[in-house]
Amino acid sequence: MRFDYHTRYRDAQALLRTPGERWAYALLAVALLALPWVASRFVVGEASYLVILAIASLGLMLLTGYTGQVSLGHAAFMAVGAYAHAWLLGRGVPLPLSLPAAGLLAAAVGALLGLPAIRVSGLYLAMVTLAFSVLVTHVAGHWTSVTGGFTGIAVPSPQVAGWSLGGPAAFYYLCLAVLVIVFAALLNVTRSSLGRALVGVRDSEAASWSLGLPVARIKVLAFAGSAGITGLAGALLAHHLQYLTPDAFTLLLSMELVLMVVIGGLGSLRGAVLGALLIGLLPPFISRLKPFLPDAVAKQFGLETFVFGFVLALFVLFEPTGLNGRWLKLRALVETFPLYRRDTFRRGKRYMRSERYR
Repeated sequence: MRFDYHTRYRDAQALLRTPGERWAYALLAVALLALPWVASRFVVGEASYLVILAIASLGLMLLTGYTGQVSLGHAAFMAVGAYAHAWLLGRGVPLPLSLPAAGLLAAAVGALLGLPAIRVSGLYLAMVTLAFSVLVTHVAGHWTSVTGGFTGIAVPSPQVAGWSLGGPAAFYYLCLAVLVIVFAALLNVTRSSLGRALVGVRDSEAASWSLGLPVARIKVLAFAGSAGITGLAGALLAHHLQYLTPDAFTLLLSMELVLMVVIGGLGSLRGAVLGALLIGLLPPFISRLKPFLPDAVAKQFGLETFVFGFVLALFVLFEPTGLNGRWLKLRALVETFPLYRRDTFRRGKRYMRSERYR
């Protein structure tokens, strides 16, 4: 018997479904490939950082958006991937081997964390991941033989077969290639039976148990896959930073990743990328805006944190489906104009979550 799990977000199945979308994504690919040729070194470097954030956001989306497991400590997996990659490069391991090895190590750590973490959920799971993040930061600060402690360690320049990838353009293309591979892999996972099982666990664990799904195993797999992808992002971030210290992987980075998936739209791969772009562009925008603000506001401590919270509140109140939901509405407006009806997207109540009656 086949069971069809209902999901509110179907962007994975809807990619490239029309000629217009094919042309749009083709133009996007051309623009991304041409960026290093038309932009300055600074812009290319910032674009690489946005791509790295998008990879990390995709990793957290797999866990939170598709499986419903909240994590406040994904910066710890970025730290594991970054330090593992830097350590392997320092021992002479070539980049094509050290990069996936860092992701695999982060995935193994995520699986180990997932084994005890699957026994809790909701706020308690968030606290477990938060404690794990603090523990990783503490270990990174005191394991001086591997991480250099709070003094930090330098990250070797990326090279492949003698070719240096340390330049802005070459490193940008490397990050972009990893993003495309991760996005394509997750796109296939979400279309598979495993992806439907993840959505089933997110929507109703009780119903998943009744259908015979191994809920505990699915959760651990989600933790491992999410941690592995985030570890890859951390390995690339190590090259972007060029010097690693524990201060680069704080709770603020974890909170930014959570904001990316929530603002982008839970359960949407496209939303994960859009959320990463928005959150990644906010700090430079705030920095450029500060000269035009009153001194009492511009010099206020924690201004960026306030803006992040304000943006999150706006999306929760006025656009709960996130940037992906807004994109779907705009696309429907273009496709159905002038027959577009606003009531089409009116949110209705849902009564199918069996956990409400526990």
